[in-house]
Amino acid sequence: MSKSANVGALLRTAHAFGAAFCFTVGAGFDARAGRAADTSDAPAHVPMWRFPSAEAIALPQGCVLVGIELLEDAADLPSFRHPLNAAYILGPERSGLSPAVLARCRHVVRIPTRFALNLAVAGALVLYDRLLQHGRFAERPVMSGGADPLPDPAGHGAPVFRRTIPDWLGHDVPLPDRPVSDRPLKDKET
Repeated sequence: MSKSANVGALLRTAHAFGAAFCFTVGAGFDARAGRAADTSDAPAHVPMWRFPSAEAIALPQGCVLVGIELLEDAADLPSFRHPLNAAYILGPERSGLSPAVLARCRHVVRIPTRFALNLAVAGALVLYDRLLQHGRFAERPVMSGGADPLPDPAGHGAPVFRRTIPDWLGHDVPLPDRPVSDRPLKDKET
């Protein structure tokens, strides 16, 4: 890494967006300089894996490796559908992702800019785009301004126990005897 502070900023951003883990591949960086930018102390909250090489990358089952690189044949970020389980890998700022890493990626995505962004900014944009796609947000309005707030999620009330068959069924027959209580059940009683 050319700037350890960028690694720290990226770790902080990943922590803020709720990353399940962070990892590096063959990277050496000054942890003290990284901590200066990582004011959330991400490694204390998010597991950090350090792989010595591209061949050593071991992701959880079902986790897809997505490379972020300025390549002509890469998918543009605004048109990319993020996998539900994904690990994103960004290359060093001066040289990009190696051919060995690119061979391991299921997808390669590019941020459509005129030139490369720094590591921390590129990572933040990708994580924000993922949040927009997989988060629970209202569609953007046609006019400028914010969307109406989403309604509260549907919920269920306390159980209702009937002593008779409802009138709408056309019966007025009492149900068999069973314990009936008007108090709501507690979680451990359900």
